Amino acid sequence: MNRVVVIGTGLAGTLLARRLGERAVLIGEEPHAPYNRVLLAEVLAGAYGPDVIELPATPGPRLHTRAVRVDRARRVVQCESGDEVAYDTLVLATGANPVLPPLRGLFKEGATELPGGVHAFRTMDDCLALSQAVTQGTRAVVVGGGLLGVSAARALARRGAQVVLVQQAERVMERQLDPASSELVRKHLTSLGVEIHTECRVRAVGVVDGHVRRVELHDGYVLGTDVTVLACGARPRTGLASAAGLEVRRGIVVDDELRTSDPHIYAVGDCAQHDGTVYGLATPALEQADALAGLLTGGTKKYTGTRTLTRLTLPHSADPLDLAAFGETEPLPGDDVVQLADATRGTYRRVVVRGDRLVGGVLVGALGGVGALAHAWESNESLPADDGAPLLHLLTNDGGL
Repeated sequence: MNRVVVIGTGLAGTLLARRLGERAVLIGEEPHAPYNRVLLAEVLAGAYGPDVIELPATPGPRLHTRAVRVDRARRVVQCESGDEVAYDTLVLATGANPVLPPLRGLFKEGATELPGGVHAFRTMDDCLALSQAVTQGTRAVVVGGGLLGVSAARALARRGAQVVLVQQAERVMERQLDPASSELVRKHLTSLGVEIHTECRVRAVGVVDGHVRRVELHDGYVLGTDVTVLACGARPRTGLASAAGLEVRRGIVVDDELRTSDPHIYAVGDCAQHDGTVYGLATPALEQADALAGLLTGGTKKYTGTRTLTRLTLPHSADPLDLAAFGETEPLPGDDVVQLADATRGTYRRVVVRGDRLVGGVLVGALGGVGALAHAWESNESLPADDGAPLLHLLTNDGGL
């Protein structure tokens, strides 16, 4: 039986190992059982315990160790534990590392560990350390106002922290949302007590007795802090692949069969670069794992890319906020924009049409119609020519989720 070794216990690696059954060996360095990283913010917020977000167990062997080298000539993975694991097929699902900004004072010369009070927000250990550090009234600064930063700020606020979110761009979640929907997210966060600074760059941190107590902005303004969260994005984890001589650009380069430059090695998830794109999102990772599982079990359907839709739910006891964004949310010259807003219901829907095709949209609140809109976008088919009525029907339809 062909032996498949999978390095990485995130969503992609675990799904693949589960699909392949007992012939798959799963190697992961985290001490925890595999878990759904997408739900870490809910654990931080106290809504779920860590056990709730555990993934179903894989039927094959699982090793708790770090893979340190791939010997392509011998087809062996060398592990930090001293184990050598032979493979017929190797799959790299190594994920991504958090981006640590080059802030003055963050690292002493030669240091590799973050100072006290500073946390990334990528792993279960990050989440548990943050949970232990935050109590009612804790001063917390979140650096980064993208999807991860917004989720972290909301979770910390729900734990009772005094949260300040600092965003370099002009608005929160600027990559996914248009200005109007971004403003709704900003209002939601401020209703939870989050203080938001946009168009602000952090230039330094102040360390007192090994613990960061100050965050200094580019204009000289200083924020006092007990806990600082770095939510500045993630970078594909490609070290193993590079050291093994595989082709690496932004991520590990793969073809439509998710195969790397070595015919015996594949890559999926946040570490993989397919057709020039590193997705860094859960849905593409799962689709890649599913496609590769099919190919490794005799299927022929290749992976041709994923059209990604961002979903975010910001719970609140009185006023939850749900949003979805897909495709191009900012129109180009000549595009048509259809927009509906209902201040009473707190809903906002906006889609961008280019020619006869739906190219993107944003929905906030009452997401019943997102399924139909997403289908129209994903299919990339011509919209019916009927004076916009079918599109208006999609926008006002509360079914199809």
